[in-house]
Amino acid sequence: MTGTPPDPALTLYLRDPRSADDGLAAAAVPVVYAELRALAASHLRRARRPEDLQPTALVHEVYLKLLGDRGAAVNDREHFFALAARAMRQLCVDFARARLADKRGGGQAPVTLDEALAAAADMEVDVLDLDAALTELAELDPREARVVELRFFSGLSMDEVAAALSISLATAEREWRAARAWLAQRLNAGGNAP
Repeated sequence: MTGTPPDPALTLYLRDPRSADDGLAAAAVPVVYAELRALAASHLRRARRPEDLQPTALVHEVYLKLLGDRGAAVNDREHFFALAARAMRQLCVDFARARLADKRGGGQAPVTLDEALAAAADMEVDVLDLDAALTELAELDPREARVVELRFFSGLSMDEVAAALSISLATAEREWRAARAWLAQRLNAGGNAP
């Protein structure tokens, strides 16, 4: 099998990469890796100091977390990238926390929020503040928090978000607007916006 595997074959690989035959693995690994790397690069481009965490390192961590020894229970491609979004968020937060704990004064790792999420195009938010806000939002409305996570950390389109969450496109867009407004208010109230 050469080239890009069809979606069902890719889903088969994502569900259980250890049982995939060599041909499927050879075709699927570069596709999955390239998509994860594009997501990581997109996310890290928004960081003020992207050189601190490279896309390749982030992808390797996510790949190991999702497809490593135990692997994650994956339903389909959208579900895999939804899990990847959550893993990227966790890894970025862990990285930011480690930098804060650094005795040499590593500082915080601010990221520029997606322009659709930010009230102003250049609004910057610390990844730890964003994580705290998303955690707070998840207590109020878990699905809205997942929508933000999928859009911001995974870069999924609204159609992909709707598919990943098994909701209509209209519902996904409504929850995206509500979550954006809530986060903008929450992050501005905390003094995190310039």
